[in-house]
Amino acid sequence: PFLWIALQSFKYEIEILKGSWIFPPTLFNYADVFYSRRSDFPANILNSLIIASASTVLVLLVGALAAYSLSRLRWNRWIEKGVLGSLLIFNLIPPLPLVGPWYLLFREIGLYESLVSVILTHTTLHLPMTIWMMMAYFNEVPREIEDAARVDGCRNIDTFWRIALPLARPGLIAAGVLAFVFSWNEFSVALNLTGRETATVPVAIARFAQQYEIQYGQMAAASILSTIPAMLLMFFGQRFVVQGLTMGAVK
Repeated sequence: PFLWIALQSFKYEIEILKGSWIFPPTLFNYADVFYSRRSDFPANILNSLIIASASTVLVLLVGALAAYSLSRLRWNRWIEKGVLGSLLIFNLIPPLPLVGPWYLLFREIGLYESLVSVILTHTTLHLPMTIWMMMAYFNEVPREIEDAARVDGCRNIDTFWRIALPLARPGLIAAGVLAFVFSWNEFSVALNLTGRETATVPVAIARFAQQYEIQYGQMAAASILSTIPAMLLMFFGQRFVVQGLTMGAVK
């Protein structure tokens, strides 16, 4: 499918409709996506970068603190299991049923069609995965190292920032890569909470299918361009992602 879409992105509209396999290649679709007056795709890329980056930072900050708290602090066993279980249940809920309440909430507080609303929702959606992954990494960090740091005078927060977090850096990278990619590709929430000026890349691609016309070539070109950031991140971070997903499976 990826190769088929890539081929369509280099065809004129008539060649796409004819289903030609031999055709004169063109960059018209890419030029139209970037420079046409009716296309806001460069602005959509910027919106997606802002949303994905900001939500990833928030997810890592909150998720790392929550995971360290559940892994190291002396919580009641039932409280710990209740929190982890509720996170797992929330992660199983499809995002679409949550869009309605979020729409009403952000409209009431004046954040509808803003980047902030999408950043907050993406942070909420990806937080359970991050907490579970970071807990697996913190559980693998020897407690004796932190105990030695406390003997030397480190407070709990200093132990977290200076000892535990650097040792769990591969987990941060893995969770960050996944959170960024999921936020970059998320469609249903962004479709309902953004407007024309704040639309993300997936929403922009869908808008090439209009009421009286479907711009197949432009849609294919935008789809290929949208995969580049995610592919680059997965290429450089795949080792950490695999390690993060399998942490704790093998002793």
